[in-house]
Amino acid sequence: MASHYRNFRHSLPWLILLLEAVFIVLFYFFPGDGASRSHISYPAFQDVNHMVIFGFGFFLMFLKRYGFSSTGFNLLIIVLGVQCSMVIEGLLVFLLKMANEDRLKRITKAAVSMTAVVISSGAVLGKINPVQLILMTVVEIIVFHVSRWINNTFLQVPDNISMMHVHLFGAYFGLAVSSWFSEPSPRSEKNASTPKSDLFSMLGTLFLWVFWPSFNSVLAVNKSKAIYNTYFTLAVSAVTAFVLSVLTTKDGKFRMTHIHSAVLAGGVTVGYAAHSIEYPWIAMILGLLASVIAILGSYCLQRCLTPALKIHDASGVHFTFGLPGVLGALAQVVLLVIKNWTNLPSLGYLVLINVGAFCVTISVALITGFITGFILNRKLFRTIPVSKYFEDQFYWE
Repeated sequence: MASHYRNFRHSLPWLILLLEAVFIVLFYFFPGDGASRSHISYPAFQDVNHMVIFGFGFFLMFLKRYGFSSTGFNLLIIVLGVQCSMVIEGLLVFLLKMANEDRLKRITKAAVSMTAVVISSGAVLGKINPVQLILMTVVEIIVFHVSRWINNTFLQVPDNISMMHVHLFGAYFGLAVSSWFSEPSPRSEKNASTPKSDLFSMLGTLFLWVFWPSFNSVLAVNKSKAIYNTYFTLAVSAVTAFVLSVLTTKDGKFRMTHIHSAVLAGGVTVGYAAHSIEYPWIAMILGLLASVIAILGSYCLQRCLTPALKIHDASGVHFTFGLPGVLGALAQVVLLVIKNWTNLPSLGYLVLINVGAFCVTISVALITGFITGFILNRKLFRTIPVSKYFEDQFYWE
């Protein structure tokens, strides 16, 4: 079986070199800076970069035989995906005569966009090979930019809000792709964690938790308010995760999988409205609800929805990012209704626009993810057999 995977030497390097050559040629035609001074600081970009590379790299390192691939492939798709995102952004500026932005803002937006791809890769973790993963990255980043362009152009959604759809898009795109790949055997020993792999994964969670306020505020207009609200949402989300973990386990002990996912749910939920929430208690309520929906949602999905749809969510991205993202989108609509209650003529329009924006995001993600999964599951891409899921040894020495 190992010789079958050695054939990737004849496809993977050439695919990467081809993409890199295309990127270099397209970068040659890139316009210069659209502004002399950036509104984004280098430390803010650095925080986002730490999140996507270090945070998510270790966050996905919970499988006991897939640690090298979780961190290594994460770095590979990010460095390729950021270049691809920059190219797509440049093409949109050129073709649609859009305003050109400074380089630091463009690369920051590219790094934020890659969050969608990293989340999607978590849904198919250990089930697709590097060639399939790279192709999924390129397709997803292109489609995500198209989805943002639709929201920005036709629904007039602000740029910083449309960018926060990365969680929704990544979760449902990944689930749609995963629907085409077989579920692992329930008795598979490789589809499990060890105390050591759980510890590394928790380390990634801690890095994501620490840098999440920077992620939610990096493109926001009111950065200080976004940081303030995000921190309190994350704090309450973490406290609630510990409480519910004890209450929902049979032996009354903390469960690492609960802490691993639910402490981040608040950051996902508050991303849409962090810059506009006036009172911290509102953000704290969102953090509580996000943690509840993450932990209780994991029970409902694993027992009801997953067996019915036959979709294996390798990293639990649905209840860590998908459901909290839906909650955040709905919370933004509720807050808009409360804020504009006296302006009834425009209230219906605002609600329609914001509900339409996240419905468009989810619909585009599901449709394109389903098509992408169908293509990647063809024999041409040498799909991994179920018995060989979650194995490092086919790709690493």
